[in-house]
Amino acid sequence: MSTVTGFPPIADNNAIILILGSMPSIKSLEQRQYYAHPRNSFWFIITKLLSSNTELEYEQKTALLLNNRIALWDVLNTCQRKGSLDSSIKNKSTVANDFNTFFNDHPLIKAVYFNGTRAQQEYNKHIPPTLDSKFSSIEYERLPSTSPAMASLNSEQKLQQWKAILHYL
Repeated sequence: MSTVTGFPPIADNNAIILILGSMPSIKSLEQRQYYAHPRNSFWFIITKLLSSNTELEYEQKTALLLNNRIALWDVLNTCQRKGSLDSSIKNKSTVANDFNTFFNDHPLIKAVYFNGTRAQQEYNKHIPPTLDSKFSSIEYERLPSTSPAMASLNSEQKLQQWKAILHYL
């Protein structure tokens, strides 16, 4: 079991939506890119929703997020995990990111969308007790995980549910 550390957020001051995962996969950590696993449907979904071009380079994909006022981050800063599965995260090892600072630095955030159940669980476990009350108007919604491990839905079915983010765009 190794300790893994996530990435800084992809965000700018215009962000109105924050999409939160739990912790990057081994493949993502190796490539230093969010959602780098080729079977993860995150970038397929985002590019389908926001662009006519689904064959973008990573830098173009992150620019697409920013241009659409979407921030991307993970709930956890560090954790111990064997492999990439959320189910392998050792519960007592989790350290969450600092959301008070993030929301202070990104005051236009109106909605947080969780990429899967574990992201929502970790957020709910760590963040509400410490979150400043001035952020109480932020809305939250869990979307199906884009991970290939979440196989009960295919990419197209996930895409239909992820259309929820368009509400704020």
